[in-house]
Amino acid sequence: MTSRFQPPPIMKAAENLWLALEEAVSRFPARKHRYGIGARLNDTAAEVYSLANRAWRDRRQQRYLVERLRWKVDDLKLCMTMAKRLQAFGGKREFFHLALQAEQLGAQVGGWLKTLSPSAQNAQVANGHVQRGQKLSARDASYRGANP
Repeated sequence: MTSRFQPPPIMKAAENLWLALEEAVSRFPARKHRYGIGARLNDTAAEVYSLANRAWRDRRQQRYLVERLRWKVDDLKLCMTMAKRLQAFGGKREFFHLALQAEQLGAQVGGWLKTLSPSAQNAQVANGHVQRGQKLSARDASYRGANP
């Protein structure tokens, strides 16, 4: 785990993806793609990085911000897919590398969100006791118990 002064790995992943997208957009062959879908890609990647930073620093609203981050990463993936369909990237290899980075970033966001919203069975309650689901008996036991 990272200290409160050292950014989490998700920050580095968001930063690396943003830098890679900036470089890829600068190589888009058509001017209309650089200033259309390319600008949208860059803006969305910047928002992802900014949201990741805000979610790391604002502990009170962290769950809300990580949920927003999850949707923003999905928006980025959709935008990347549209750029691929417009054939704006230099080739399939370049897109595949960026898509893999985006997928890994999404997995990190999902893991972060999972740590912030534990499952109902293992959730911590205010007084510190762990909740457990009711243990169910076997089907035969419930039938036998009903008719003594």
